Amino acid sequence: MKTNYVAVLVSAIVYWLLGAVWFGMLFSKPWMALEGITEAQAKSLNPVLPYILSFVLNLLIAFVLAQLCAWRSANTAARGASLGVLLWIGIVGPVTYTTYMYEMRPLNLFLINEGYVLVGLLVMGTILGAWAKKSA
Repeated sequence: MKTNYVAVLVSAIVYWLLGAVWFGMLFSKPWMALEGITEAQAKSLNPVLPYILSFVLNLLIAFVLAQLCAWRSANTAARGASLGVLLWIGIVGPVTYTTYMYEMRPLNLFLINEGYVLVGLLVMGTILGAWAKKSA
């Protein structure tokens, strides 16, 4: 399998930026309320380590998704996006929702947190599929 490492890096960066927009702008207030985080707690957090760690983990996700795209011949934007959504529908969504149910966490929190993952996998799959290296 050929891996396009530039596409992996770009996918990880885009997913990381999506997280900033998703949690920092679009859903910050409802997310903080559902998580029970106050403004004071949020401001007291030093975000450097979480930002670095989340980016490294995004690289891992993008790399694995690139391998799956290559393995499944998801070499178009639509096929890559479909693979990302399928992974969420078949693995991420059910596993995390089961946990949310047993922890009695609110459905809206699941929708915010895992909606980010769904959109992220869709976008990363789109990038990786569109930018797939073709076999020689």
